[in-house]
Amino acid sequence: MFKQYVSDLKKEFLGYNSKKLSQDVMAGLTVTAVALPLALAFGVSSGADAGAGLITAIIAGLFMSALSGASYQISGPTGAMSAVLISLVYSYGIQGVFVATLIAGIILLVAGILKLGKLVSLIPAPVITGFTSGIAIIIAMGQIDNFFGVTSEGSSNIEKLMSYSELGFHPNMYAVLFAMIVVLIMVFWPKKWNAKVPSSLVGIIVAVAVSLVIKTDVTTVGEIPRTLLPSVRLNLGELSVEQMTNLISPAIVIAALGMIESLLCGASAGRMKGEKLNADRELVAQGIGNILLPFFGGVPATAAIARTSVAIKSGAQTRLTGIFHAVGLLASMFLLGGIMSKIPLSALAGVLMVTAWRMNEWESIHFIFSKKLKTAIAQFLITMVATVIFDLTTAILVGVVFSILFFVVRISDIEINSSDIDPARLAANGINVRYNHDKTKVIYLTGPVFFTTTERIKAEVENLKDMDYVIFSMRGVPLVDTTGTQFFEEIFELLDTQGTKVLFAGVQPKVMNYMKRSGVVEKIGESNFFWSVEQSLVAIDEKHLAVS
Repeated sequence: MFKQYVSDLKKEFLGYNSKKLSQDVMAGLTVTAVALPLALAFGVSSGADAGAGLITAIIAGLFMSALSGASYQISGPTGAMSAVLISLVYSYGIQGVFVATLIAGIILLVAGILKLGKLVSLIPAPVITGFTSGIAIIIAMGQIDNFFGVTSEGSSNIEKLMSYSELGFHPNMYAVLFAMIVVLIMVFWPKKWNAKVPSSLVGIIVAVAVSLVIKTDVTTVGEIPRTLLPSVRLNLGELSVEQMTNLISPAIVIAALGMIESLLCGASAGRMKGEKLNADRELVAQGIGNILLPFFGGVPATAAIARTSVAIKSGAQTRLTGIFHAVGLLASMFLLGGIMSKIPLSALAGVLMVTAWRMNEWESIHFIFSKKLKTAIAQFLITMVATVIFDLTTAILVGVVFSILFFVVRISDIEINSSDIDPARLAANGINVRYNHDKTKVIYLTGPVFFTTTERIKAEVENLKDMDYVIFSMRGVPLVDTTGTQFFEEIFELLDTQGTKVLFAGVQPKVMNYMKRSGVVEKIGESNFFWSVEQSLVAIDEKHLAVS
């Protein structure tokens, strides 16, 4: 993997010059402008603070970009990860988040070394879409307090919503004002301007300016640390076996989400840039980054599609874009810390509300609902609801399990068609038969032959009376199980006692191999198996001509 990394770096920087360097610098600064408000917002929404979000974006930008599986990945705190961390902070505190992040980083590193990057491709698209929409709902629900300037209680978003009935819901109109300023600017900001000046950054600036003019008592971000080693960070001296054991489950959730987000981001961005992501090396990069983050007081990070797509559209040439974006954020920490500390939390909530709306895959959602794809709709809705109600890993498992069940139900159906022999049609295809096939039936099977389908085939066969030959055309049978092979033995014996000969045509190699291993071919006789129905008819013809 290391040799491949070095080789890829040589290709990436082949012909690198001052022009490409300037493109990387400008793209990096553009991404900085996009990442700054998001880093602050995701830091706060995770249950940590704005400083933690900023540090996360800086460390992730430096290390994950340098080690990434492609030249274009931009990593940092994300909305999906923030949704996971809210309950984790509530249950274990910020030190629990640091420990879980460390364990998750180790899991991701091992997953990369073991080359498990292809696992994400096994998750159906509607499950991913439902998962994303569920996360969007969690993010939006988690920002109600900040958006309206109210207070709730509870370890989950649903509990917090329920608590309003006891605590009351009395919005702070100034908080709502700042939130709406950001929302309206982000919604109506022209797209052509957004490419140069991100609407979220403009919205935050305007909200801060208004708040400074009217001087209200709304809650603000608070002090931004001007160091990469804040006082609140992972303390190895406080680690215990019991604590690490309790945090294994949350760590698996973080690792699974990091894997899914990063690899899906890489696949999507790779199509934009025409460069394939090395999934396993990306997992190694994500693992190393998340192992380091807790020691700097950061929260879990993943590759982020919004920032990555901005980098590509801004002309990013190499992975230096991610590093320059981190340097830009670091400069902002030292130069703009005083101003950033005055940002109203409701303004950041406005950014997250719009982000939550936009992160839904609306095109995919419209497609599966407009086309009335029932299975896809069920997968989407089940995963989305499970994401909101349960933890994210459970939601993915629920979505995948239901997808498997839907798939099994769908493939377990078999199509059975019986057909008489038409000599005229055979003659038109250059096959002339002399034997009278009035008592020959061809049964065309399309679908698997196993325990759920054999009874239907048996019912079709039992309707056949006084036949000389029954030919099973099995070109459309992709698999057969033990029940299926035993069924064919029974059918062979049943029809043989009635004086009906059983032939098989077009048996696929894998099915044929299984039937041989189970002894069916030996019992029926290999001479009764043919490449096609036409070939079996010719064999019948030749047999009767020889007798006559």
